[in-house]
Amino acid sequence: MDNHVAVKITVMRIFRFLKILSVVIRYGLDEFLVGSTRGSIFALLWRGLFFWRKFTQPRAVRLRLALESLGPIFVKFGQILSTRPDLVPHDIATELSKLQDQVPPFAEADVIATLTAAYGANYSAVFEEFDLTPIASASVAQVHFAKLAVPPAGAPASLQKLAHKLVAVKILRPGVGAVITKDCALLDVLAEIVENTLTDGKRLRPREVVAEFARSLGDELDLIREASNASTLRRNFADGTLLYVPEVYFDYCHKSVMVMERLDAIPVNDLVQLKALNIDIERLATDGVKIFFTQVFRDGFFHADMHPGNIFVGRNGIYSGVDFGIMGTLSDGDKAYLARNFAAFFRRDYKDVAMAHIEAGWVPAHTRVEEFESAIRSVCEPIFDKPLNEIYFGNVLLRLFDVSRRFQMEIQPQLVLLQKTLLQVEGLGRQLYPQLDLRPVAQPILIAWMDEQVGLRGIARAMQREAPLWAHTLPQLPRMLQRALTRDHVAGLETAIKQLERTQRVQTAILVIIAVILLAVAIAYGFVLFQML
Repeated sequence: MDNHVAVKITVMRIFRFLKILSVVIRYGLDEFLVGSTRGSIFALLWRGLFFWRKFTQPRAVRLRLALESLGPIFVKFGQILSTRPDLVPHDIATELSKLQDQVPPFAEADVIATLTAAYGANYSAVFEEFDLTPIASASVAQVHFAKLAVPPAGAPASLQKLAHKLVAVKILRPGVGAVITKDCALLDVLAEIVENTLTDGKRLRPREVVAEFARSLGDELDLIREASNASTLRRNFADGTLLYVPEVYFDYCHKSVMVMERLDAIPVNDLVQLKALNIDIERLATDGVKIFFTQVFRDGFFHADMHPGNIFVGRNGIYSGVDFGIMGTLSDGDKAYLARNFAAFFRRDYKDVAMAHIEAGWVPAHTRVEEFESAIRSVCEPIFDKPLNEIYFGNVLLRLFDVSRRFQMEIQPQLVLLQKTLLQVEGLGRQLYPQLDLRPVAQPILIAWMDEQVGLRGIARAMQREAPLWAHTLPQLPRMLQRALTRDHVAGLETAIKQLERTQRVQTAILVIIAVILLAVAIAYGFVLFQML
């Protein structure tokens, strides 16, 4: 990079920073900083400098308006921040949830240029028809309807089958990567100021929030990644009875262009059309809950942006989803923890909920179980067995976060997207069928999952999964031990002893597992004989 370009970039960043600063002053957002130093000389001087400003709107409203004026990247940041009531006050989280990501489409010339760059030819060679007016436009990309052209002679049979196929084409917004990088860098600077200025800045971890936001946006900039997410979700719901995921045509996908099957479906919030087609709304609400819990507990891979704009219903009454840029993943440990908590909640066993948190290390080990159990009961008991129209999970989550602060509970970053998705599912269910009761829908899924994980089938599957490792390692143990014992120096002897100890532990563990399995089989066999008698 030459000096001229470097100077130009620096000047652009300065102007961008000055614009942000002007917005901060215009909407009075400086009170978030100055308010924490109230009574200081600096605070008095600052207020004297801007004595002419009069604000009639609350701070949360002014923050939302400021983010909207700064553009789509800041709007998206506000949307993500609205899902973190553990980090921001209640009034701000509530107001930021009103942010709408409605972005004007980019120019037709940019659409054509992106397609030409991706395919190395005029877009008319790839698409028989292409509507240059987008059907949807957001901060990162926009979507167009098109029809695939007949591929050239000699093309693979798989491409020949796609001729004249109706498709949806997602195109990345030109230059959005540079905008995101620039704005995220500035957000990080602002976050550092907040962290070092506010009294509660360290606990709020604003820089961690910005980093999480940047990672999320970075994932959305690669449409091949999104195409792979869609393909995985389609495979997970291959039977199409609960959720239909449109097919992705990878041969036509690039990092900036994604081509997939066009859906003939109805927006999930268009209740008039759904009722006109005699679609069972109660069943639809129930299926939505089943889809959520199935994704979380069976697959550990879930759609993490389930707002109404991304959820559709086919004319056969089956859900369809789009926009797979943000997906959540959970480890086996996360799933086990969540399943234990949900199952304990359905049993009203709040002590087990408390113990699950302590054993997972999410609250300090010295926490008094009875006190923590009582706090959890005060949150959960009032909502037990109530339909959705009497439960507001947003308020429940806020109360849970109050409990977490009181007991110094660590926030788990991998569960943030799950929290956001749960709130979206709640809103969807409330809109479709407010009388829905979550427990009878979710509990059978949890029971089936726990049976698969910790029952006999789970043990058998775990042994089958680990068998190749055992088959590879066990025959090598004698040679490894002999090699260690033939060394002449003390260090070699110490290593041999350690390896021997590890070998004994492995053998002991294997014997214990085999004994447990044999015991379980014997008990099961005895039970069957008893039933026969």
